Amino acid sequence: MAKIIAGMGTSHVPGLGAAMDNGKTHEAYWQPVFKGLEPLRAWHRDHVPDVNIIVYNDHATAIALDNYATFTLGVAEQFLPADEGWGRRNVPTVQGHPELAWHLVESLIADEFDLAISGDLDVDHGLTVPLSIAYDQPAEWPTRVIPLAVNVIQYPQPSSLRCYKLGQAIRRAVDSFPDDITVGIWGTGGLSSALAS
Repeated sequence: MAKIIAGMGTSHVPGLGAAMDNGKTHEAYWQPVFKGLEPLRAWHRDHVPDVNIIVYNDHATAIALDNYATFTLGVAEQFLPADEGWGRRNVPTVQGHPELAWHLVESLIADEFDLAISGDLDVDHGLTVPLSIAYDQPAEWPTRVIPLAVNVIQYPQPSSLRCYKLGQAIRRAVDSFPDDITVGIWGTGGLSSALAS
């Protein structure tokens, strides 16, 4: 059966991705941040889940504001980096895990979470920057990914309690998946952005 082996919470500030993409991680401005990430990256080199469920928010890049669901789960075979206005980020295409994704959909709906389901979802820095934080700049990501976009940008938004209950439902869904795989759960966001506004 599937087993959760890891959880990670991190910022997805796009500047971190830009620093990596443009070879600036050793500059004085960025060096303290990336030095602080070294233990996390070392851990991730030795503990790569087969699949990571990444809970993030789309920045109205792939999901239009007039069609923005509370929760959107990606079920595709792959997810392209989104064009956020300056071209697609030069990172690998994200490989999905449709079997687990559809299992999550069925289990979560049975658990009274009505999800939007997307088979064609580009993923922006909210998802790709955490992958870069964990895995640096590989030719291919070493893990498959299931994107779970949560509406945190327009009202009404899900409450903290609703998100907590969603996490519990995801745990039940993963525990009931019959394949022998390892799973990570990541939460990403921009707390500093919220504090600045």
